[in-house]
Amino acid sequence: MPARRLIALVACLAAATVVVAAMVRYTRGVEENLTHATVTTGTVKFLKERAVIPAFTATDLDGRPLSTANLRGKVILVNFWATWCPPCREEIPDLIALQAKYKDQLQIVGVSQDSGSVDAVRQFAVAQGMNYPTVMTSAEIEKLFPGVYALPTSFIIDRDGRLAQKHVGLLNASLTEVETRSLAGLAPEITVVYAEDEDKVRLANAAQANKIPGVDLSVLSGDRRSEALKALNTEHCTCGCGLTLAQCRLDDPDCSTSLPLAQALVKKIAAQK
Repeated sequence: MPARRLIALVACLAAATVVVAAMVRYTRGVEENLTHATVTTGTVKFLKERAVIPAFTATDLDGRPLSTANLRGKVILVNFWATWCPPCREEIPDLIALQAKYKDQLQIVGVSQDSGSVDAVRQFAVAQGMNYPTVMTSAEIEKLFPGVYALPTSFIIDRDGRLAQKHVGLLNASLTEVETRSLAGLAPEITVVYAEDEDKVRLANAAQANKIPGVDLSVLSGDRRSEALKALNTEHCTCGCGLTLAQCRLDDPDCSTSLPLAQALVKKIAAQK
């Protein structure tokens, strides 16, 4: 091989080696940054018009009084959930971790939508190691927080008692931490983007419908109601939408296929002995 060609080949190999080494260093640097990334920066979407949420009092699962009036000065995360709801159970560990980390600035309050006994919900909460109080839902609470069509649904209230955000479906743990830090004034570098909350809540993929348009669940007992909700969130509509009966009813309340199917399913469960 001529000397010039050999020199050129060696030079090309050396240049390629330098490029590969640089790429490796860059990749490792990105991985290192991701590994040690924090939630001190970010973009948070809050409601543009923050309505004041009146304080409410309730009794928690252990019979102790709870008043949100005593929580002013803290960020309050009101989490509507149920023991029968898989995504609710999935996010509980994140809520536990969030409460433990920001116990001085944040108070999570669980609102159980279970129709069964308080004792059953208490046993579930103890088994999960929930470190925040839970109350059973009531007409008063649902009036203050309307539009809970799917579980889990969370409302974030700022330190002044004003509704800052409503979230349907599984909470993203990192985003929730950013929101908490921002609302508590711990991270002023966070960019706040104001956004109007949607009037019509559509069922998120990571949520379970709790109220079904056109279907009366009040005729069912607690256990039967839970059974019906599980079925409605599992069985699919045959209208071609590809959604479950619950999703289809929320997405299109005028669907003439999902309504009779959902009603028939509830009627069947109600007739069981």
